[in-house]
Amino acid sequence: MSLPYEDLSLYIDGEFVTGGGRREQDVHDPSTGSVIGRLPHATPADLDRALGAAQRAFETWRTVSPLEKSRILRRVAELTRERVQAIARNITLDQGKPLAEAVSEVTRCADHCDWHAEECRRIYGRVIPARFPNVRQFVLREPVGVCAAFTPWNFPYNQAIRKIAAAVGAGCTIVLKGPEDTPSAVVAIARMFHEAGLPPGVLNVVWGVPAEVSKHLIESPIVRKVSFTGSVPVGKQLAAMAGAHMKRVTMELGGHSPVIVCEDADIERAADMLSTLKFANAGQVCVSPNRMYVHEKAFDRFMARFIEATKKIKVGPGLEADTRMGPLAHARRLPAMAEMVEDATDRGARIETGGARIGDRGYFWAPTVLTNVPDEARIMNHEPFGPVVPCVPFRDLDDALRRANSLPYGLSSYAFTNSTKHALKIQNGIQAGLVNINHFGQGLPETPFGGIKDSGIGSEGGTETFDGYLVTKFVTQMD
Repeated sequence: MSLPYEDLSLYIDGEFVTGGGRREQDVHDPSTGSVIGRLPHATPADLDRALGAAQRAFETWRTVSPLEKSRILRRVAELTRERVQAIARNITLDQGKPLAEAVSEVTRCADHCDWHAEECRRIYGRVIPARFPNVRQFVLREPVGVCAAFTPWNFPYNQAIRKIAAAVGAGCTIVLKGPEDTPSAVVAIARMFHEAGLPPGVLNVVWGVPAEVSKHLIESPIVRKVSFTGSVPVGKQLAAMAGAHMKRVTMELGGHSPVIVCEDADIERAADMLSTLKFANAGQVCVSPNRMYVHEKAFDRFMARFIEATKKIKVGPGLEADTRMGPLAHARRLPAMAEMVEDATDRGARIETGGARIGDRGYFWAPTVLTNVPDEARIMNHEPFGPVVPCVPFRDLDDALRRANSLPYGLSSYAFTNSTKHALKIQNGIQAGLVNINHFGQGLPETPFGGIKDSGIGSEGGTETFDGYLVTKFVTQMD
């Protein structure tokens, strides 16, 4: 049957690979639950072939001129902009987000390619003045080698391109296991790098049972770097596996982002902005504002506006023009939302809007706002990764900061205040890798993105983006 969707395949050593009796899995449209494609899984032989290809390609790619690396990345940026509508449509089909959000994701990724194309030309070493006139001392920055990368389903294009552009720009080669549930974007990326002239073996894309593929790749002596974006428990497992083999890691893991709305903030603006951000991608965002602490003197005013804005959100299939929130990406997310809400209400929380599944076709959950939620409720301590948000009052800023910092996560955070004193106290006191005050300014190509504590190791983006893909070599030479 011909389906209006990306032709799915493996990409190994410059070839798109399908068939051959390989195991396949269904890919579903979360707005209907129907099958839209079939994804081939890599065999152990496929994984070894990808690793061997990456190892061979590294021997030459590591010495390729930065100008050539830059040219390829720029060409991928051009192709991305030319194909944004088709790529975005497929993301909406397999991931569920509204088409406008998918278009924005792909368009911004072209900027990531352009930015890495420029910065990869500026990977500099340095000269250290020596203590003797006949000695020269240099610091060189060299690519680490073959990388294994693992990317999630919620932003399938964004998360893959960040890792690929950084690895390729640094002179590394990469074997990437994308998200089996939302594979179209990663296959599209492979096609564009292929057409841009990336040599065979520099980029390889594989699919399969996540635990089996990750173990095979990470334990291979060929791999020298592991990059993972996903949940905290899985990230810890992979980091431990990599650590056992002394391999460097970049881990961008989950969070439970707190929001602090001070009494002196522009309350209506904060409520409108937070309603938009919280329910973007149906709340399936690692930096989604998940715990809202609002000053008690502004709480009623904030809640009235926030609930009103939330009730106006149109939920539906992502390809419908007026949809503002699509379905959850998986059927398993529906009971997860129900359990969060039930636990909170059992502890005395009140449902202000939403709180239930919408219909019986597709994986739709109503945008849900909870109040009167105790700190011990599950949703106050565990990332919901869905369109459910608790809002609670606080009395003073010290109390808000204590509660915001009470969890082992530290990815993103948000605050609204018109007080310079409060803003300074928040930026110094909040324990997170990303702090947004009065706006949402994270995730740009030129800015670092990463968490602290259980939320990860290292950063992607900014000048820090290449750090995990380079090794430092000191050279001292006597004449």
